[in-house]
Amino acid sequence: MDQYVWETILAVALGFVAVYGILARNANARRKSFGKGGAEDREPRDTATTTPIDGIFRSKNNDASDDADVIIVGAGVAGAALAHTLGKDGRRVYVIERDLSEPDRIVGELLQPGGYLKLIELGLEDCVEGIDAQRVFGYALFKDGKRTRVAYPLEKFDSDVSGRSFHNGRFIQRMREKAASLPNVRLEQGTVTSLLEEKGVIRGVQYKTKSGEELIKYAPLTVVCDGCFSNLRRSLCDPKVDVPSCFVGLVLENCQLPFADHGHVVLADPSPILFYPISSTEVRCLVDVPGQKVPSISNGEMAKYLKTTVAPQVPLELHDAFIAAVDKGNIRTMPNRSMPAAPHPTPGALLLGDAFNMRHPLTGGGMTVALSDIVVLRDLLRPLGDLNDPPTLCKYLESFYTLRKPVSATINTLAGALYKVFCSSSDEARKEMRQACFDYLSLGGVFSNGPVSLLSGLNPRPLSLVCHFFAVAIYGVGRLLLPFPSPKRMWIGARLISSASGIIFPIIKAEGVRQMFFPVTVPAYYRAPPAK
Repeated sequence: MDQYVWETILAVALGFVAVYGILARNANARRKSFGKGGAEDREPRDTATTTPIDGIFRSKNNDASDDADVIIVGAGVAGAALAHTLGKDGRRVYVIERDLSEPDRIVGELLQPGGYLKLIELGLEDCVEGIDAQRVFGYALFKDGKRTRVAYPLEKFDSDVSGRSFHNGRFIQRMREKAASLPNVRLEQGTVTSLLEEKGVIRGVQYKTKSGEELIKYAPLTVVCDGCFSNLRRSLCDPKVDVPSCFVGLVLENCQLPFADHGHVVLADPSPILFYPISSTEVRCLVDVPGQKVPSISNGEMAKYLKTTVAPQVPLELHDAFIAAVDKGNIRTMPNRSMPAAPHPTPGALLLGDAFNMRHPLTGGGMTVALSDIVVLRDLLRPLGDLNDPPTLCKYLESFYTLRKPVSATINTLAGALYKVFCSSSDEARKEMRQACFDYLSLGGVFSNGPVSLLSGLNPRPLSLVCHFFAVAIYGVGRLLLPFPSPKRMWIGARLISSASGIIFPIIKAEGVRQMFFPVTVPAYYRAPPAK
């Protein structure tokens, strides 16, 4: 059966499922409140991020010969890619990055095929060359001794199209070099301390150079993409950051993955373990630890946890290399952050990348969302010869927040939902949902191609995501009721549907129902470029 016919049939069933789920959620409404960012409440407050222009000294850095059309704060994946993209379109771009040395991170190492296609569209595909990047063609899933493989549906694409995995820092340095090679793009190492605001309009930035000199820079448009720890986002959005878990990172050396050229996901207890190649001799391992506190590395608790709790669940082929990596001691941790996009449209400024929108990194979708956003922004800015009317430009760029939704909302929702499904639980309904997800993907064909095309960024269709998600839930109920239903199994099945609704509907609400499913009803969707 054709994939789209299948999705249409599922959509009909979804209506009944959704009604039940909403009723179930309403029953719990008095006990639960949606949208509280617990982690954000415990984080230190950022200092003031906007500075009035009145009284600011205009430094020699701002003479007419050094004008910029766009200031970009941050030169990570988003910042470097945007600098090259706008520079190639003839914009004068000034990039300020806190540290221009090669980054060393344990995330941002897997680029999905959809992200690679965006890289091609931006003319940056050669940035994955010469860094020992590895091609990735799908995923292998492991659960309770069973394993299955799901491949990316790449049949309709050129042979070069696939996922890519690599050292994050090498990839970023290649993009920085490519951006800096353009004569109208300038990269400077410095720390932006505040955005310069005048009568509600962002006019530029104040920053401190590597040598400690305080300077300011003006431009009609400032794009803030200074990453997940952004200290500038508070004046441009309503950040509700959640930290559901932390990643513990290791590098396994000189070992063979059970499925070559694939990412590996172990549905372990209490939460998933990831393996994927980052070079021809290295495999990244990321152990998810729920919550915001992890065992101490310094006193040996982390090594003990990894050896006693995690190692027995690691695939046999990787067990010895995993133990050797723990013994080597280069263990690193990083909090996994999730933050819906909640912008305050501000004349003269725009947010991008992890400073703007984050999702759980389980599905490796962050770079795909960022590159897709850059394509949308580039296409919106191309008709504009002049950016010097900030209020009009701001109103026009409100369409950016709607046009980006098909890709961003699909990947964000899937990341949040899959993480919750893949975590172990003592609840029988959640256990059944987890098992149903594994078995559903193991069926192959449309059952695996549909979800994997969503995860990979090849099918940015939120309705398709919702249909497949509830198809998994319905499949789980069917497994419970066949061959002979019992009252207990029927009750677990009802709770499974309720649990599925409780997982996905809050994520959809945070993303924005109207923008996800009815974007053409948003006024900004049809907004034309300002008249020249």
